[in-house]
Order: sequence, then C-alpha cells, then structure tokens
Amino acid sequence: MTRLPDRPNIDLLKKQAKDLLAACRRGDPGAFARLRAGLPGRVPGIPELRLHDAQFCLAREYGFPSWAELSRYVAAARALAADRGQRLATWLGLVYAGDICGGMNRASPAAAARLLDLDPDLPGGDPHLACAVGDLAVLRAATARDPGWVGRPGGPLALPPLVAVTHSGLVRLPRFRAALHDAARFLLEAGADPDQAAGSRWPPASPAAPAADMPLSALYGAAGQNRDPALTRLLLAAGADPNDGESLYHALESAECTGLLLAAGARVAGTNALYRALDLDDVAVLKMLLAAGADPNTPAAGAPMAAGWGHPLLWAIRRRRSPAHVEALLAAGADAAVRAPDGTGAYGLALRFGLTEVAEMLAAAGHAEPLSEDEQFIAACAAGDEATARRLQARRPDLPGALAPARLSLLSELAALGRGAAVEVMVRLGWPIESRGGDWAASALNQAVFIGDAAMTRFLLEHGADWQARHGFGDNACGTLSWASVNEPADGGDWPGCAEALIAAGMPGGRPDPRGGGHVLIHGQVKLFAPSVADVLTGEAAAAPET
Repeated sequence: MTRLPDRPNIDLLKKQAKDLLAACRRGDPGAFARLRAGLPGRVPGIPELRLHDAQFCLAREYGFPSWAELSRYVAAARALAADRGQRLATWLGLVYAGDICGGMNRASPAAAARLLDLDPDLPGGDPHLACAVGDLAVLRAATARDPGWVGRPGGPLALPPLVAVTHSGLVRLPRFRAALHDAARFLLEAGADPDQAAGSRWPPASPAAPAADMPLSALYGAAGQNRDPALTRLLLAAGADPNDGESLYHALESAECTGLLLAAGARVAGTNALYRALDLDDVAVLKMLLAAGADPNTPAAGAPMAAGWGHPLLWAIRRRRSPAHVEALLAAGADAAVRAPDGTGAYGLALRFGLTEVAEMLAAAGHAEPLSEDEQFIAACAAGDEATARRLQARRPDLPGALAPARLSLLSELAALGRGAAVEVMVRLGWPIESRGGDWAASALNQAVFIGDAAMTRFLLEHGADWQARHGFGDNACGTLSWASVNEPADGGDWPGCAEALIAAGMPGGRPDPRGGGHVLIHGQVKLFAPSVADVLTGEAAAAPET
C-alpha cells in the first residue's frame, strides 16, 4: 500500500490520477500493471479509459475502497487543524451514517480509521466516543466510576452507549471488529438495555433535534446498518427485540443476519420485508422469509400499494426477478390469478416486462391468456424484438401513441431496470421519451442517471430527452445525479459518465463551492456530488494529455 503524506493535498492526488491516465494512453506497461492491480477484472481498453478509472486505481493503491472515501479522508485530514469540536464532528461524520450523525452520508470507515491514525487522541477519554472504537479500558474505567452511565445518552452525538457501538462503521474493518464486539459484550454485562435506541437524525432531523417517532435501535445498527452477524447474535442472546420496525427490513442483504432475526422471532408481517426481498436478487433470502411464514399474498404498505403493485407476485414481475423467485412465491401459495391495476394478468405482465421464462412458467401452470395487439406490441418492445414490434406497428400505426399512460410508463420502468436494449427499441419506435413512471414518477433519463447507466443516458439525450424534465420529487436530472452519485443506489454505476453525457447535451457546468467537500454551484443552485462527478462538472476531469 502506498503511504499518504500526513497532510494530503487533493489537487496533488488529482494530478497523480491524471498522470496515471496519461501514462496509460501512452502505452506505458507499468501504468497498465497498476490499473490491472487496482481495477481487477474490469480494466477498460485505452479508448474507454477515463479519469475516474485512474482515480479509483489510485484510491486502492492508498488503501481506500473508492475515490470518494479517499477524498473524504483528505478533506477530514485538513480539518485536524481546526478546534477539537470541529475535528470530532468531522471524524464522527465518517464513523457513522447520516441517520446517526446528521446528514445524507454513508459511513466511511476506511477514512475514519486513517484519520484516527493521524490523531489518536480524538476520542479523548470520553466513554461515549470510546464506544465508537471499542476502547474497553476506557469503558471499564467509566463504569467503575459511574455504573449508571451505560444507560444514559452522551457524547457529542448524545448516543446511548450500545447504539454508539453497534452503529459504528468501524466494525466493518478487521482491526476494530473484535474490540467493538468486546465493547458491546461488556456493556450488556454491565447492565445496558439491549433495546437501547436513538431517534433518527436524518434531515430535517439532527443530533440536536432527533426524530422521536423514528427510533434506531442498537440491533438495527448491528443487523441492518453494519450487517454484522456476531453483534446481531450477541444482542439477540441478551434479549433484544427483533421486531423493532427496522432491523429485519434492512438486514435482508445479509442472509446470516436475516436468519438470526427470524430464528429470534422476527415477524415478517407489517414490515414490507417480503417486498424488499424482491428488490434484491437473493432468492435464498426470499425463501427464508416464506419459510418463516411470510404471506405470499400480503398487501404492501406505502409506495407499492399506492402505485397498484401491492401484491408480491406483481412486485416480483415489476422488479424483473428470476423464475426461481416467482416459483418460490407460487410454491408458497401466491395467487397467480392476481391482476395489475389496468386488468392485466401476471402472464401478460411478465411479457410486458420482458420475462419470457416467467411467462412460460405461468402458462405451464394454466395461467396464460390471449394478448391484445397492444400487449403483443408492448411485449415485443420489452423483449428488444424490434422486427416483431415493427411488424405490429405496420398494422397499427397509432402505436405506441394510442397506449394508455399506465402502459406508456413502461419506458421509464424498463430504464430503471437497466434494460437498455428494450429502451432503445421503444424510443426508435416513437415511444414518448418523457413518459414518466416508476416509484418516483421519473422520466427514462432520470431513471438512467439514477442507476448510473452512462450508455443509456447518452442514447436518451441524443434522442431528445430533456435533462430539465422534473420527476416526482420536483427536481431534474442534475438533482438526480447529485443524489445518486453520493448514495450510489446501483452497483457499478458510472455517474461520472452520466455527468459527461449531460454536459455534452447542454447541461451547464459548475464551479466548486467555497465550502468544498464536493459541493458545486450549478444552474443557480448549490448541490453535493461525489468527488469524481464534481470533477466532471467543474472541468477538473478534462482529458489528460495524450503524450
């Protein structure tokens, strides 16, 4: 691992990334070797290389999982010159996610750990801060002085001690994991309530005014936030309530934590966990919920029900889940005769979303039904079968314009699912490009930017998509880029590439906000972007020299 200077300079690091990119473009074998090591399994060819590839590689060389984490560390390291209160606030914003520290950020444990190496005295003997790192000696001394402290909120974030331990992102790092497990065990043995909780500080709430109606339990930190089976097991053994309203839903990305919660009596009913499992691609977790008694016909609360998708089988089809997911639902007793709000059955809906195998499964079970000419056209488009769609359109020149708004929304739905081939066919056949759909009434362009699909973003812009088109939250593609680049809702998203496409299509660039940290003054507003995206928007990511 390459060693960073104690006071790293982000401009120098950007220059190093540009130099690496330039060396690769010159054909330097040493530079390519570095890229192969830093980007295992995904080194693009020379024409496709962009600055964010070199930035990611450089971050890995310095021991960080991403350029965003490296950038956050550099900004935080500069804050070490500030007063202690500012240094602590900066560090805690890396240790904890925004729902605990206040803000929109995820935890950045790698950056938090490196900052602690620079300033080991940050916790300063405060037992509540010692909880964040698992300093057992400080916890023992505090308990010897005042046994009751283990039950009181305290420290800069006013956290109960057990919440401060289990929500600490540092538990994801091997060097802190055992110490934090020991700290949780000690607090429980010292009498801490395993159901300790703190109100959410997600904006507009804050550490000073947490949301009392949104308690975040210690168990949620262990199972739902950090997905740590050992911590989860420890809390459940101490009597933590698995039905805290958050843990099961958020733990589903860990099959082991999900299994522990279910074994401890977590109820699926009333949690929307079944729907969340269908958002994911792990059929084993879905089967665990069904085996634990989840009702395969349970109506959803919130957005799925409001949009008319409040049945697990419909939701599975809408999310384009695998035949194995659908088979598991049907085996558990899901009603295959259920219909979408517009009257379409599950068979027709599966074809509408390009799920031919699922449609065949439903047909084999006796649930096929004749398709109207409209539905045949939609099914051909969803499958990316342009030839069939054009033949149908030749008989029906009014398609797709004659389709009802609920069907026209499919362009947005398929864009949200990353179905680029289907989206291209639909646009070429005249689908209204600004049709809105999905959970947040967004255009296909907004959906493409949200998932970081740069190729789809470019295609849509080249075919007339408007980056200023508003979505259901009242913003446009620039706002979508801001939120998505910071929160990364899709694995492997190329948000710098989306930014490049938007700029090329006429979205104005910006300039760095004096506050730094990725904030950009753009189109009359101040927005926060991931560092690599901010570089594109401010011109920092201009192509490195070819020689």
